[in-house]
Amino acid sequence: MAVIALKCPDVEVVVVDISAARIDAWNSDALPIYEPGLDDVVRRCRGRNLFFSSDVERHVGEADIVFVSVNTPTKARGLGAGKAADLTYWESAARMIAAVATSDKVVVEKSTVPVKTAEAIEKILDHNGRDGVGFQILSNPEFLAEGTAIRDLLAPDRVLIGGRETAAGRAAVQALKDVYARWVPEERILTTNLWSAELSKLAANAFLAQRISSVNAMSALCEATGADVAEVAYAVGKDSRIGAKFLNASVGFGGSCFQKDILNLVYICECNGLPEVANYWKQVIKGFKFPAIATTMCKDIYSLTPFQVIKINDYQKSRFVNRVVSSMFNTVAGKKIAVLGFAFKKDTGDTRETPAIDVCKGLIGDKAKVSIYDPQVTEDQVQRDLAMSKFDWDHPVHLQPMSPTAIKQVSVAWDAYEAARDAHGVCILTEWDEFRSLDYARIYGGMQKPAFVFDGRNVVDAEKLREIGFIVYSIGKPLDAWLKDMPAVA
Repeated sequence: MAVIALKCPDVEVVVVDISAARIDAWNSDALPIYEPGLDDVVRRCRGRNLFFSSDVERHVGEADIVFVSVNTPTKARGLGAGKAADLTYWESAARMIAAVATSDKVVVEKSTVPVKTAEAIEKILDHNGRDGVGFQILSNPEFLAEGTAIRDLLAPDRVLIGGRETAAGRAAVQALKDVYARWVPEERILTTNLWSAELSKLAANAFLAQRISSVNAMSALCEATGADVAEVAYAVGKDSRIGAKFLNASVGFGGSCFQKDILNLVYICECNGLPEVANYWKQVIKGFKFPAIATTMCKDIYSLTPFQVIKINDYQKSRFVNRVVSSMFNTVAGKKIAVLGFAFKKDTGDTRETPAIDVCKGLIGDKAKVSIYDPQVTEDQVQRDLAMSKFDWDHPVHLQPMSPTAIKQVSVAWDAYEAARDAHGVCILTEWDEFRSLDYARIYGGMQKPAFVFDGRNVVDAEKLREIGFIVYSIGKPLDAWLKDMPAVA
């Protein structure tokens, strides 16, 4: 909305939320989220044609176009629990729009929603709206990436708008297209029917998650054979049919979209009588079947049964924790482990589904003392994430559980050096640029010996760290001689 306000100065944009505290934060000098470039855009537009308000009904009633960006969490209970999207907040928003609208509205799905959601929303609006008030539903899924969101919005790969194939539907599509056309080249504005637009977002995230899981699966084989996953990924990515993006091996993917959207895709396939298609996408979440030869090759990394189905993303995080524990004489009990990075990726403070949560829980479960540093994540957020149940994170903050009692084994440091002081090992879990240029000789000097670095993002020069004296593990890279000799943990 801030970028639309920036590029369309004659259009009044009002962002509304039922949380007064959140609106107060958007009207302050300390925005409630971190995103490079966002502060500047908001400051340039706020008070001119960009406004933030908790007077939801008034501004919805006055609007011509209403973007709905409410949470669509995975259902935690009931029909479809663990897979289906919970549309409670969407339905609530639709009923409110119907109740306050006194003129025709274009209602835009901005949240990621299941295919055919628009059909359900149409029924709610049509049955609850006032006589003579018409509604058109559009799907306009968001393809930006956190950390590069402003850049992605200013120069998008594509803008996708789906609508009904009727005269009124085409007029609504054109109205929204005219907004984006102020700065987006026409050839990058794609128009489709409603269902294609809704499905495209789920499909895009599923394809991206598939690539990450594939290269992460390959990283285990690289470690077992002495291959370098970065070299393998580079060679594979030079194939023009494949390309180089999303081929960086890591401790695992995180964020609010990938796992949730694939689970949703599986559920939609099952509901539409397509079990074979559902089973295919389940394998992206659950992983791949490792034949006996792969089991033999990987036995020093992870205990696998032939043909056992592994959840690749969870497997990658478990494998990382196992490597930490096995390298440090099969126990981290009472040992301080520094965790550098808690956000799911650099240049954001978002911790939803971050791999750091599972890694920290694994270390805490083995009675390690964990000291965490992330430049954009608060201590309250760290403690909340480590205590929160599955799927709770995707509900509005005011509906999440109250802040839990602090976990005594966890502390949050103000910089990387403090986090690593007296630590036995350092785990790099987010690829923040500052972690590439730390004074690792200084860090080494303040650590217990032997000193370990476990690089879950491949951001450090392993050979330089070895010259300093570190024992280094990097995802998908040939193993340090020390690590080869250490027994695996089942």
